[in-house]
Amino acid sequence: MHCNDPTSARQAMCFHFDPKISPSRAFVQFPQTFHNLSENDIYDSENRLIFRILWYGFDGLQGLGLFGTNFYIKREALYGISLQKGFMYHSLVEDYFTGFKSLHYKGWKSVYLNPSRPQFLGTSTTDLNVLLTQGTRWGSGLAQVLFSKFSPPIYGLPRMSLLASMGYAEMASFSIYFFPLWCFATIPQLCLLNGIPLFPEVSDSKFYIFLFIFLSSLSKHLHEVLKTGGSIRMWRNEQRIWMIKGVTCYFYGTLNAIMSKLGLSEASFVPTNKAGDDEQTKRHHMGIFDFQTSTMFLAPLVTLIILNIVAFFWGVLGMITTGDWEKMFAQVLLSFYILIMSYAIIEGMVVRKDTGRIPPSVTMLSAILLITFLSLGSIVLMY
Repeated sequence: MHCNDPTSARQAMCFHFDPKISPSRAFVQFPQTFHNLSENDIYDSENRLIFRILWYGFDGLQGLGLFGTNFYIKREALYGISLQKGFMYHSLVEDYFTGFKSLHYKGWKSVYLNPSRPQFLGTSTTDLNVLLTQGTRWGSGLAQVLFSKFSPPIYGLPRMSLLASMGYAEMASFSIYFFPLWCFATIPQLCLLNGIPLFPEVSDSKFYIFLFIFLSSLSKHLHEVLKTGGSIRMWRNEQRIWMIKGVTCYFYGTLNAIMSKLGLSEASFVPTNKAGDDEQTKRHHMGIFDFQTSTMFLAPLVTLIILNIVAFFWGVLGMITTGDWEKMFAQVLLSFYILIMSYAIIEGMVVRKDTGRIPPSVTMLSAILLITFLSLGSIVLMY
């Protein structure tokens, strides 16, 4: 990040020195903005949810958390009188933990300042590998705090408001979204392949309760995106990246935090290199995914996509041959939605032949993993 406006310090000082504002104001935080965002922003590098939704919500409470860079902070708030213990490095997300444990928990407040001219600019993520590596680190760090004695829902309440504690708890819980997402992408599909209906039939009035919840969730997200100046394309990109992160880096980040907690491994900080080569940069600006990343990330992603392809076509075939489309309609619809949102991954598996495609070896490995999963799943469902 670099300063894009020399008046940023003066703007921050207006808050620090305003006599009408509490002297407990610890820092003024500016958003992270990026000079190399593509028009499509397929990797959601803008982080719209954080900077246009969450931070404004936090600002209405005790103030938002510390966010890496782009802030002007009082020396006394960060170091105290004795200039000891700056940042808290007990987690891979030292900024989040410092804002929670060292500042807001001790009564300090903060403010969010987002002028029309970007005060700071940096380089955003331009390929999937950096996105998932960075996401794993953040997910691991947040889960470390969630599973520690400093867990916001418990540790924060004595000295912070309930809403402020809930805000920190929501952020700490980002990585454990992997669990409902894995269930969302596997259980209905496995049951569909084994002829087990999970949802009420379409003619049953209870079916519309499930449909309402599903559509309400999508509509809420779409409303937020449009309200903050986004588009339907941005909504689709965010939905897709949320699902990709959920079944890859959120999963590995949480697993890493749990293993670290049990003493089975040590959490490590891996810096990400955001300087892509010419081909990667070209694909990024064209809105084309670059799948040159670890098999560790690609294998579970591709496995789930193949599972949903098989489940969708099996379900459609079953509805055509039996003539009974009401029983399995919801499960088929769910797989269809996942496939529509994941078209870029299917394209990388089947259509593309460039260096940024998904390697055939990964697709073969994923097929083997899927056969194993289906065999074990069928055995479990039999009992």
